[in-house]
Amino acid sequence: MATLLEQLREFTIVVADTGDIQAIETFTPRDATTNPSLITAAAQMPQYQSIVDDTLKTARKELGKEADESDVVTLAFDRLAVAFGLKILEIIPGRVSTEVDARLSYDTKGSLEKARYLISEYEKAGVSRDRILIKIASTWEGIKAAEILEKEGIHCNLTLLFGMHQAIACAEANVTLISPFVGRILDWYKKETGKDYAPTEDPGVMSVTSIYNYYKKFGYKTEVMGASFRNIGEIGELAGCDLLTISPKLLDQLNSTEEALPRKLDPQAAAKMDIEKIALDKATFDKMHQEDKMAYEKLDEGIKGFTKALETLEEMLKDRLIRLEGETTVNSAAADIFRVYDLDGDGFITREEWAGTDLVFDAIDINHDGKITPEEMAAGLGAAICLVEA
Repeated sequence: MATLLEQLREFTIVVADTGDIQAIETFTPRDATTNPSLITAAAQMPQYQSIVDDTLKTARKELGKEADESDVVTLAFDRLAVAFGLKILEIIPGRVSTEVDARLSYDTKGSLEKARYLISEYEKAGVSRDRILIKIASTWEGIKAAEILEKEGIHCNLTLLFGMHQAIACAEANVTLISPFVGRILDWYKKETGKDYAPTEDPGVMSVTSIYNYYKKFGYKTEVMGASFRNIGEIGELAGCDLLTISPKLLDQLNSTEEALPRKLDPQAAAKMDIEKIALDKATFDKMHQEDKMAYEKLDEGIKGFTKALETLEEMLKDRLIRLEGETTVNSAAADIFRVYDLDGDGFITREEWAGTDLVFDAIDINHDGKITPEEMAAGLGAAICLVEA
């Protein structure tokens, strides 16, 4: 029998919810999506350190030595998001989602500027905007930004979506794709009621099902991509959804499980359903949002969570920048000192050339061969600086 993942792919596009390039290579999804939390995790993996370091160095070079570290890090974050996106696009055939700063969630103008900048960076690298989805929070302001961007040919993925009012506003704004958060809805209801829910009764599953049926009933072109899953049971109940973005852990479970997977969501069935169409303007959106306690709380929590993840990544990048520039300073100083003592210019400092004490010479001469190399000088100077700082 085929695995659950193989069967799911027959009627749903599978998207990898990760910044880990190796995981994407393993599961070969059509699309991929990232956010600051995923980039932070990936950036700490040894195999991606060169991407992080090169991005920081380029940002510093572009802004200049006098630029504040925070400005360098802000530029580096945007470039890093694009750098990971470019790496991912080398592997997948489809699109990658790249997120707008969550701190701009209630700022239409700021979201527009950031989205256009990200697209320009991809286009500089030779990537068509058709392969990029700009990820924006589903606030009214974010949805309005997405509406403008879509008219410019910049496709959007509206995230942190928890309520029908958000989904309808996105569809009427003609956004390309929405990402309703299944697992986070379940989390809220479990905390609120103290109950556990079977996949068939899962509030997150039911929310996405309602949105999918509403879209198909009224012929909206906006794609529905279920996201934020807690278990493969939720995924099975949404088989047939346009897209599902799934973590590597759950992809692995789907790929190792063999059992029948019937299609649960179908556009033809939805078209026959008796569903009332809702007329939506900002006043109605605001009213529905205030009345939907779950959506109100989860959107606010999600924006704060994404903001915290971004700030964590910025702090990590700032620390890395300081270490990199410290290494550069040490290496530059070491080179200057080395040239002074390497009297004959043969690339080594002998004991005879050394003007310092034998004790210091012996400490720097790591392999005790009677010669100090440039690498030993840099290491020795770096150790001395560390001792002074300590």
